[in-house]
Amino acid sequence: MTRPIHHLALGAHDVERVAGFYARLGLAEVARQLDSQGALRSIWLDARGTLLMIEKTRAPRSWVEDIGAGPFLIALSVTQEERAQLERDLEALGAPIEARTDHTSYVRDPEGNRVAISHYPLPPPAA
Repeated sequence: MTRPIHHLALGAHDVERVAGFYARLGLAEVARQLDSQGALRSIWLDARGTLLMIEKTRAPRSWVEDIGAGPFLIALSVTQEERAQLERDLEALGAPIEARTDHTSYVRDPEGNRVAISHYPLPPPAA
């Protein structure tokens, strides 16, 4: 049985700022979670049926120099037309495009996580 991804969790020092970045990419906020003292613990965003949970962390940042074990990229699906506008929006937010391919643009979120906006034509799932 094929199972869909339920959610992805991303640690962040500044939950509001990182969640705001992804909201500007079109992910809608669906929930906020508070810790036992009432402080913001996480913001959950809808990525077309998969939740992206931006979770508060105090751990040191980890910068990936090369591709290694574990997650290293969040790729969002866009249309070709949306890609050009999102590139302009990201540049205006101070998030420069760091690399491009024919179908994908790469940028960093406010805490340095690599994000792609892609219109790469994936084959349809096998029936």
